[in-house]
Amino acid sequence: MEHYKTNPKDFVPIGQKLAFGAGSLANQLFPAAVGAYMGAVVIIFGMDPYLAGILSAIPRFLDAILDPIMGYISDNTRSRWGRRKPYIFVGSIVTSILFIAMWQLFIGHTQMFNFWYVLIISLFFYIGLTVFAAPLIGLGYELTPDYNERTRLMAVSQFLGQFAWMISPWFLYIIYNFYGKDPHVAAAGSRHLAIFIGFLCLILGILPALFCKEIDQTNITGQSKLSLKNLVGNMKHFFKGFGETIKNGPFLRLCGATFCVFNGFQLVASFSVFIIMYYVFPKGQEVQDISTLWIGLFGTVSSFATAFLVIPVITWMSGKFGKRNAFIISILISTVGYILKWWGFRDAIETHWLMFIPLPLISFGIGGLFTLMMSMTADVCDYDELKYGMPRKEATFGAIYWWMVKLGTSLAVLFGGIVLSGVGFDPALPTQTIDTLTKLRLADIIIPAVTGLLAIAIMWNYDITEKKAHEIRQTLVERRGEL
Repeated sequence: MEHYKTNPKDFVPIGQKLAFGAGSLANQLFPAAVGAYMGAVVIIFGMDPYLAGILSAIPRFLDAILDPIMGYISDNTRSRWGRRKPYIFVGSIVTSILFIAMWQLFIGHTQMFNFWYVLIISLFFYIGLTVFAAPLIGLGYELTPDYNERTRLMAVSQFLGQFAWMISPWFLYIIYNFYGKDPHVAAAGSRHLAIFIGFLCLILGILPALFCKEIDQTNITGQSKLSLKNLVGNMKHFFKGFGETIKNGPFLRLCGATFCVFNGFQLVASFSVFIIMYYVFPKGQEVQDISTLWIGLFGTVSSFATAFLVIPVITWMSGKFGKRNAFIISILISTVGYILKWWGFRDAIETHWLMFIPLPLISFGIGGLFTLMMSMTADVCDYDELKYGMPRKEATFGAIYWWMVKLGTSLAVLFGGIVLSGVGFDPALPTQTIDTLTKLRLADIIIPAVTGLLAIAIMWNYDITEKKAHEIRQTLVERRGEL
């Protein structure tokens, strides 16, 4: 495999890497915290799980619709501050304030009052999150034009982002143990924690706007003039660019592989929780309190392994073997980890620690996925410019990619429920039958293993190698100069 040495001017300074990674941490901490608080509205405030499900679904549907639109707006913006940074700065502030406001709930209010309160604010919250996130992702794709430096940048981003998933499983634990299980006290704790999370995300979120350097807009051409008077022209330009994006063969492979790996993981994400609660630990209130502690540890250890083991190894493999090959190897390692879960989950408390053994291997799936896919999408943006010309569509590609992830997540939640029902799982029962638990354990292994192998098949003929990416870049520089 042919390798090219990174030009010193293509390195992203460590300060900018950390600033972009801080923004990525905020971008992941927001949805992680929202997921934790959806559990809080049921457990602490007594909301019907059906209504809590609606609270999750409707705003995310709006978010998915707005993502490509915001990506288009960012790609076609011209300002003295750049195409990305103004939106990142304002979006971070607005989203953080709305997050704090969204979770100022009180026990004395009725269920429907809390439902409408959270729903209305969450609609605006997700608008703010889209304004923040779509330009942030586009900024990451353009921070460097180098094939390998892109992977190193995304590795730092994903490393810092993993801290969101290390701490979020403990939010309910913090509320109950630092405040208390009395509903009024726990409700106050949830309000205080929301303020802390909101201000933390605000600080993290504005760092990319303050310290990251955008590409020079001088040589960017073909942008549409954004205005209400030109709304029809903007819409035509938007759909033209959208069509070009979804006709991009390498990009479709990235989307298809991500859909398989991430949603195979998401579909069975809750299964491990149920296996720990009903299989590893015997049923009983005292032991259930212990099992919730181990469930938190399970999520934290997984994220810890991803950050400190998987991402560094994936970055090394990418530079050594190429991004496509690194992806295939990471999915194969992850598949081995899923198979080992059959051995790792034991129905005896004295061997409960064995559940952690497969986690480092399993983590290669998700850890490798987003580190490599984010880097490869940046390469695809160059390929798109080569094929269709200006304007560059980094934020549009990022928005469509994450729209696909969000759509798949919704489908995974739906089909996860279908699988749970199919194996005979009944959460109303104090215990589950051996037959149900056996089928659940098999589904927990087989589904992500099969979807991972499908992802490998999709990526098998992905052809943007380091050599091809270098040739594309040279052609673009000759055509329009350096950005």
